[in-house]
Amino acid sequence: MTATDPALTALAQGWCALSLLHGRIEAHIERALQARHDLSVREYSLLDVLSRQHDGDGGHLQMKQVADAVVLSQSATTRLVTRLEDRGLLERYLCPTDRRGIYTNVTETGLKLLEEARPTNDTALREALDEAAKNPELAPLVRAVETLKASVPA
Repeated sequence: MTATDPALTALAQGWCALSLLHGRIEAHIERALQARHDLSVREYSLLDVLSRQHDGDGGHLQMKQVADAVVLSQSATTRLVTRLEDRGLLERYLCPTDRRGIYTNVTETGLKLLEEARPTNDTALREALDEAAKNPELAPLVRAVETLKASVPA
């Protein structure tokens, strides 16, 4: 394949459209969450992922799993956890069966903020998708997003 290969060009154009859609959606949600709840998209995502943990086998996520779920490096995730812990939204404690493991749970304050922010996130997402659907290049991607099911692993 060469740089002028039509298939490569179409692939690159598709990737650019997907990247553009993602960027627009994330920026719109970021502005809404910051304005109404003093949360970034990453902070919201982290609270959301951690709020779905449970006690029992496989209930708590390891930091690598959390990092994968919020699409950050482990070190960036650790810094994010620390910031939210400093705000009283998360708490860490030692795993009762493996003293080397550290669990991170959302506090009651964090759960309350998450529940308050969820409608803002959902509304901003809908608004961003509706706006993007007006662009002929992004409309097929918006339709694809709207048909996806929640089967994508966290």
